[in-house]
Amino acid sequence: MRRLCILAALSACLLWAGPATGEGWKANIAGHPSLPHKFLAVDKASQKLHLYARQSPLKELSSYPCTTGQGNGDKQSMGDLRTPEGVYFVEGRMTRPLDWEMYGNLAYPLNYPNPVDRLKGKTGYGIWIHGRGRNIVPRDTRGCVAMNTPDLKVLGQSLDPGTPVVISSELAVRTDAVADAGAARDLEEAVTLVNKWARAWETGSEEFFSYYDPKAYSEAGEGDFERFRAQKRSLFERYAWIRVLAHDVRALAGPDYVVTYFRQYYRSPALVSEGISRLYWMRGAGGGLRIVGREWERTGVTLDGAYLERSRAEIAPVIDAWRKAWERADLAGYMKHFAPGATQGERSGHAIREHKAQLWPVATPKRVVFGSQRYALAPEGIEVTFNQTYAAKGGYEDKGVKTLLMVPHGAGWKILREDWRPL
Repeated sequence: MRRLCILAALSACLLWAGPATGEGWKANIAGHPSLPHKFLAVDKASQKLHLYARQSPLKELSSYPCTTGQGNGDKQSMGDLRTPEGVYFVEGRMTRPLDWEMYGNLAYPLNYPNPVDRLKGKTGYGIWIHGRGRNIVPRDTRGCVAMNTPDLKVLGQSLDPGTPVVISSELAVRTDAVADAGAARDLEEAVTLVNKWARAWETGSEEFFSYYDPKAYSEAGEGDFERFRAQKRSLFERYAWIRVLAHDVRALAGPDYVVTYFRQYYRSPALVSEGISRLYWMRGAGGGLRIVGREWERTGVTLDGAYLERSRAEIAPVIDAWRKAWERADLAGYMKHFAPGATQGERSGHAIREHKAQLWPVATPKRVVFGSQRYALAPEGIEVTFNQTYAAKGGYEDKGVKTLLMVPHGAGWKILREDWRPL
């Protein structure tokens, strides 16, 4: 898997695809509220490189002369002297010394070939945005995008790893307009699919695999899809639960594909991991978007807080429903919120039900009040702590601190452990 660097903070522009023709891909750019805040766009026809940002609605921050490949059209094979066309991402800055005359000792590699390029059988490597030790002239590289080194030094302040780069044969930009409905719909469909894909992953269902094009995924160099399916099924069976957070999903359109990219947070009883994920989508025979390739790089874990907030929003209604069932002495409603193997103090499983079934007829709950809830990550799930006031008919009352260990269960949450101590 090609190395994928941390994406820059991205927020708001839309790129939509024009047709991929014999003359190359003609890209159109217009504002849209859900896509990158910052990106580069290379216009091979005008030999210009532009830096854009979404600023009410779209603003060109800077523009520079550049030079691209000596060959015309989209890159197809190693040595054809063409610059590839599509959506690519900056992988970082080269740190080793480079030839001054050829590269100006400054270069930023791009992720060519991406999975769609490999699916189409394109070959070659080493496509960079780099400097020159002399003044550039049009169409003078072996396939890279070259700039005058002083310009690249200025632009480099904006070239965070993961910055999107749109390279097209011809570029049309409308800074005072938004994309047409069809283009917006394609991008919004892809973002929606990412969230559904993440939920299907969490449930460990066969639906998860329906988001992929097995043949294309294998041919794009992602490995045999059936082996991938078997590995995932093994993990679904091994772990009691899985949670996947697709954070800040963004999308861009290439000539005939859509790439979505986001920070992916994964949590199970045995593993917590985080990284940047890019999914490449193409339309299949049925017309729907399917994943044909993926790029991923593990990073440090930064989204514990975001995961905790999402969990809080899901767990709070469950705890309240459990409290209400308790207050109504609804034994079935009360017990359905416990996970298999749950414990309540020294009681477990069937003993929890039997205790309530014997207690409630003689000391029926009258009032169950929970105070402010405090949420914390735990290896097995989420720990929720709060003050509890309880009263039963006949005059019994107590106050204490309740701690619930909540664990994912299917698409929801259940109580795995309940502890109480008096105040």
